[in-house]
Formats: sequence, C-alpha cells, structure tokens
Amino acid sequence: MDILNVIDPLEFRTYMLVLLRVSILLFMLPVFSSNVFPNRLKMGFALVVSLAFYSVVDVDLSRFPMTVIATGLLVLAEALIGLTLGLCLRMFFGSVQLAGQIIGFQMGFAMINVVDPQTGSNVSIMDQLGYWVCVIVFLLLNGHHIMFLAIIDSFKLVPIGFFMMQKAMMTKIIDLGAQLFLLAIKIGAPVIASLLFVSVGFGLVAKFSPQMNVMIVAFPLKIIGGLLLFGLTLQIIVIVTRNYVAGFKELLMYFLFFAGGG
Repeated sequence: MDILNVIDPLEFRTYMLVLLRVSILLFMLPVFSSNVFPNRLKMGFALVVSLAFYSVVDVDLSRFPMTVIATGLLVLAEALIGLTLGLCLRMFFGSVQLAGQIIGFQMGFAMINVVDPQTGSNVSIMDQLGYWVCVIVFLLLNGHHIMFLAIIDSFKLVPIGFFMMQKAMMTKIIDLGAQLFLLAIKIGAPVIASLLFVSVGFGLVAKFSPQMNVMIVAFPLKIIGGLLLFGLTLQIIVIVTRNYVAGFKELLMYFLFFAGGG
C-alpha cells in the first residue's frame, strides 16, 4: 500500500483540474473532436497533454469541487469556455463548407453526397474537399500550436470554473456569423459566377437552337468546368486560411479576456 503514498494529493488535484479543462477544450475544438479518432485515443491524448501542462500552469486549488453541485457547475463553466473557443474555428471551417455546398449545387451535385466521418451525416463532395484542404493548410500553418498556446494562456486569463458571458463576446460571435456567409461568397464567387455564365449561355443556345439537347451537353460541361475552376479556387482557400491563422491567436485571446471578466 506504500505505492499510494507516491501520489501527492495536491498534485493529483492540480492534474485533475488541468485535465478537466484540456479534455473539454480538445473535444470541442475541430480537428481533435473528429469521430475519425477513437475515443480511447482522444482520452489518451488528453491525459498526455494535461500531464505536459499541469506543471507549467497556475491553478487555484481552492476551486477544486468537493460536492456534486460544485462539480456540475465547474464542468458547465469549462464547457462554455470550450464551446466559445470551438465556435470561433467552426465558423471559419463552416464558411469553407458552405462555399463548397454552393459550388456543388451549381455544378449539379445536389443529390451526390458522401458521409462526413466527423458528424456521420451526408454532405456535399465539394464541401468535404474544400474542408479537408482547409484543415490541412490550417495544420501546416501551425494553427494547432496556437490552440495549445491558447489553452495554456486560458489558465491565466480565466480561472478554473469561472465563465462570464459579456456583451462584447456576443457582439463578436454575431460578427463572426455574418462573416461566415460573406467569406463563403468570396471563396465560391469565381466558380459561382462562371457557372452562372455557362447556364446563361446554354439558355441562349436552347432559345436559338431548340433542336439541340442542351441538358445532355450542359450537364457534363458544367461538371468539368466546375471541377477545373474549383481546383483554382483551392488557392483562394489557402490565402483565406493563412489570413485567418494570422489573427487566430488574437481572436482566441479576445474571447478569453472577456470570459475571465476583463
């Protein structure tokens, strides 16, 4: 039984508080929350990351819950922090997915869907293609490093078990929601406009030459043209992702500052 004395109760409580925040934040942030990864792998990853963090972050042990109600409130506060930070990144990825859905609809892929491994739902092929390109670029630009640094800074800015939803945060979330649609239009505008001109052109052809079967000719041509133009649009996704990552840390610090009562 002497082996039990090796574990310092104070260090164990510190580790559990760090593990609580790290695990909730990781499970709510995109990329790490994907259903592609088994739950055991996620739990092991959270344990290892918490083990690396708990010795370098400041934790107030007086906030360690001693009752069921206190534990529930603590988990709720940490979940709200993870939800707020995860929403920042999900809205950006959502704009890329929305652009892919619009492009796929214009190409005639409205009924052609694939299973999203993250959510298990049916989504557009172009949606998934743009999303995974965005994720790869985000990881190549060390966006995940910014996420880990934000988790460490969160212990300084937001005490354990504390969360304050302020007006500035709600205003910023609404602004991000508005930017979602604007960014989706910017990404998909070249393909959408080009396919619109193609549709108008074939409409004129059908008007002046009724004998021509426009549907048979237009459908494969729109697919070929859409794929070629979408390949060029991937460069726009790279540029947009680079600009987003450049201000990603500032965005996370903005929410953490106000969530901590600043």
